[in-house]
Order: sequence, then C-alpha cells, then structure tokens
Amino acid sequence: MSKPFIDVAAGLILKPDGALLLGQRPADKPWPGWWELPGGKIEAGETVLQALARELKEELDIEVTHATPWVTYVHEYPKNIVRLAFCKVTGWNGNPTGLEGQNLAWVDPQAPIAVGPLLPATEPPLRWLKLPSQYLITGIQHPENLEPYLAKLKKAINRGVRLVQFREPEWAASGHAGSLHQAFENVLAVCRAAGAQCLLNSVHPQAWWAQADGVHLRAQDMHSFKRDVFPEQYLCGVSVHNQAELEQTKQLDADFVVLGHVCPTPSHPLESAMGWAQFAELAGQAGRPVFAIGGQSDQTMAIAQEHGAHGIAAIRGLLPE
Repeated sequence: MSKPFIDVAAGLILKPDGALLLGQRPADKPWPGWWELPGGKIEAGETVLQALARELKEELDIEVTHATPWVTYVHEYPKNIVRLAFCKVTGWNGNPTGLEGQNLAWVDPQAPIAVGPLLPATEPPLRWLKLPSQYLITGIQHPENLEPYLAKLKKAINRGVRLVQFREPEWAASGHAGSLHQAFENVLAVCRAAGAQCLLNSVHPQAWWAQADGVHLRAQDMHSFKRDVFPEQYLCGVSVHNQAELEQTKQLDADFVVLGHVCPTPSHPLESAMGWAQFAELAGQAGRPVFAIGGQSDQTMAIAQEHGAHGIAAIRGLLPE
C-alpha cells in the first residue's frame, strides 16, 4: 500500500539577529513533544505563501508581511510522505503566541539547538541555515596576481564573506601550474585565519581535496566523489546548469548547488542566460539550498532570494573594488 503524500508549507521565522522560532508539537498530535518549524498542510487552491500565511495566523496569531520561498524538500515518515515547502519569514505583525497550547522557543541556528528532540524533517533546514548567503569563487589566473588578490580576499572576508571556492583552471592549464598548490594553501590560510570556509573545485587534483573544508564538484565530476571517506562536516557543492544535472545531485546528497548562469556574463558570451523565471523553476526542484551564479553581486542578492535562491555566487561581484 502506498503512503499518503502531503504538501506542507513551513516557515523559518527569522529575527534580524538570526534567531529562529521553533514550536513543540502538542500532546494530541502525532510526534507529541517533538520540536518543529511552524506551518501546516497546503489546502486545495492555495499557493505555498497563502497556506503559510493562513497557518501562521491560526497557529501563532501573526500576520506575515514578508516571506520568500526557499527550499522544497521531500521527507518520508513511517506513515506518510511529506513535501515541505520551506519559506523564510522575515516580516510579520504581532507577537508569536502558541494558540494550540504549544511551547515556543527562539533558538540560534548557528549554535547547538537548545531544545529537542527535533522532528526529522526539521533537521536539514537547520543545517542549511548555517551556509552563508555569499559564495566567492577565486579568479586569480596567474602567479603575478596572487598577492593583490589575497589583499582583496582579506577585505572581502572582513566585509562578511564566509564561503570561498578555490577554482583556477586557467592557472592549472598554464606553464605555471607548479606554483598552483602553494596558491591554494595561501588562500586556505587566509580563510582559516578569519573563520571562513574554503572549498576546492574538482578541476584540481583529488590529492588536495582533504586539505580543504569541502569540495565543489563540476557536474561531470559527480561520479568521482565518495562522501564516506571525508568527515561528516565536509561540505559538498555542485555546479549545475539543467534539470538532468540537478537530478544527479539528489543521488549524491550534495549540501548545496550553484545554478546558472542566470544573467548575461562576460565569461559566457556565446551562451544565453537562463533568466530568473527558469532559475526559480529549477531551484524549486533542487531539494537543497541553491546559489545563483552569472551576473551576480551584492545588488542582486534580494532578487535572487525572491526567486528561491539561498544566496549568490560570484567570481568578481563579491570582491571590493
């Protein structure tokens, strides 16, 4: 017998300081006493945001004034399968109150969660919230550019960048490839000194991968990654460009994907950009956080998040001028 399939809208209600609201399931509901993100079933004829607004009014007595779609994730429970449309809620009127008698708690998602146990489907979004919204990709290209680039990198990290990808295919293909490993270690050292994470693109030798905080896979390299040989906290990102590649990331259980290119960019002059509508459609199928790439900068962050992006990835757009 097939399990019932339920569509649910769930809200990550976030204060400006990053605090997140969790609710404890009442004693008269399944999984009593477990903690979860507020929300509920999407009724016929409702959009995700309409259902979320209704549920949060009924459950917490707040009126949503600003919410954006984030990640749609499918979780199989013993008795049913739930498709959760997670949305970030950053604006509301009223003070959240447990109208069903449930306990509420504001928690710091960047720290160990002080309440529990957590409903199984609540754990992935809490892990995803730890990902920063800016993802800087290096573009050093030549040894003579290294020192000025490191100075810019330090400034970018001081401005808030906390996730960096070392990706230097041009340097690797040049006659200066022998100095590339030292450049990677220099970038890694700058990141580590400031508490930022550095991922290594899979264009570079696998012998280097374990030095980094994670690997960023090209779509053609997904088959070569063996997650079980790395520590649990080791990050895995993947670059994808279409639905077929996106489906492969689900088998890999990647932590996040980078999707694009979204807007016209000088690095792909002969390729047409997918645009925000296609980006939003594909991002909604990813089942994990998605970074938008292609023509991105601090100025495009808001529109990216409105279209379901976790944040933006850029080679130059996140570096100081």
